[in-house]
Amino acid sequence: MDFSDATLDDHQFALDTDENPIARLIRAWLDERHAPDMLVFQASLIDNLMQKLHEQGLVVSALQSDESTTEEEHLRITLVKTDMERAKFLIRSYMRVRLHKIEKYAAFILQTPEEQQKLSNAELLHAQRYQQMLANHFHATVLDALPESTHALDQTFPDGTSMIARPERDHPVFVHARVQCPDVLLPDGDKITLEQGAIHLLRYRTIETLLARGQVSLV
Repeated sequence: MDFSDATLDDHQFALDTDENPIARLIRAWLDERHAPDMLVFQASLIDNLMQKLHEQGLVVSALQSDESTTEEEHLRITLVKTDMERAKFLIRSYMRVRLHKIEKYAAFILQTPEEQQKLSNAELLHAQRYQQMLANHFHATVLDALPESTHALDQTFPDGTSMIARPERDHPVFVHARVQCPDVLLPDGDKITLEQGAIHLLRYRTIETLLARGQVSLV
């Protein structure tokens, strides 16, 4: 990169419109926090933001080390660095939320191909390693001292209770309709229309498809 004409992009990480990368990241972060199951990893969004952070970081470093940088430009640098730190915080928080879910539902994810498709390659590898580490720990500390019939970690008991933790898709969530969503089927068979901008409390299962389409967001 040629720093002879390096300039700061004051709006690179600003929260201007709904299509701004930071606005999209905030929405993905909130959806991931409030959804009881794993959502599709926003690979292109994260990659794009990481690349912009890297490029803007190079420009900031170049301008800070340039003796000709004016006092006004130093003020702008401070503001840009603040926005960059905000973006980094959101990315870290988004990844932490996903990591928590991956470890909580690792066994379920590894036996469900549809769930594995929602993860990045690195996340799937982590789920595999985490579940193997957990199994090794249980065997080394408890299971190896018990009868072999009790060694399984994926049993389903006669009352239907499973040893594998699964997302609770009937969990209630607050839903913000980003567009009008007609004929939303409720568990009792009734249908409602989610007016654009309205907020409803519904079962996650009811709006799961709408969320995947981006027609609603969780709040």
